[in-house]
Amino acid sequence: MNARVSVNFDVGSSAVLWLFAAFVVTFAVTRVIVRLIRSGRGPFRDTAVGGVHVHHHVYGIFLILLAGVAEFLYRPGTPWVQVLAAVFGAGAALTLDEFALWLYLDDVYWTDEGRKSLDAVLIASMLGLLLVLGARPFEDSAGEGQIGFAVTAALNLGFSLVAILKGKIASGVLGLVIFLVAIVAAVRLAKPRSPWARKRYGAGSRKLERSWSRYPADRRGRWATLIDRMARAPSRGKA
Repeated sequence: MNARVSVNFDVGSSAVLWLFAAFVVTFAVTRVIVRLIRSGRGPFRDTAVGGVHVHHHVYGIFLILLAGVAEFLYRPGTPWVQVLAAVFGAGAALTLDEFALWLYLDDVYWTDEGRKSLDAVLIASMLGLLLVLGARPFEDSAGEGQIGFAVTAALNLGFSLVAILKGKIASGVLGLVIFLVAIVAAVRLAKPRSPWARKRYGAGSRKLERSWSRYPADRRGRWATLIDRMARAPSRGKA
């Protein structure tokens, strides 16, 4: 029994590694290609069918569906499970790179709204890295029993949801894997434009003033600076 568990763990971990690697590589290659297209350099051009621009998240959706259906139908072992994991990871990268487009239902790739795509990709990358390192959210590995596990999972979800409502999306998502991150983000002050602040911090209240003081409108943290560098559109016809 122990040997079987070990084999399953190895296959699962290998699949996660292939998924994460395919996700990162596909995202990096995709960003390079779209920047070349934007600047008019290289052999790449936008794809159009019947005059309609086909965005790359369309290919991503089909890859995700293909990998998911194949996994459910055939339940393959090595090496096909790793192949399907890589296909799924590539599809996820193509889809999340245009997350803002299907969020706003508009072509906002190079606009301020398009930054949401990079938020989604970076959050997914951090989660993927944690999974590669062995993190397994909502896994009853401690043998604490069904009730204890259910309570722990509910608390984890609750703190993560509060963190997200307070405008700390990255911390809330990471908190699903690292419980302490969710707790810290949930108990700290909400961002002034977050749903939590709008609902619970009254106009002119001390908490709202503290929130604006801690998170001023012109504040540019490390996360925002990284997004700025990745989201900046290249000039057309220039390197």
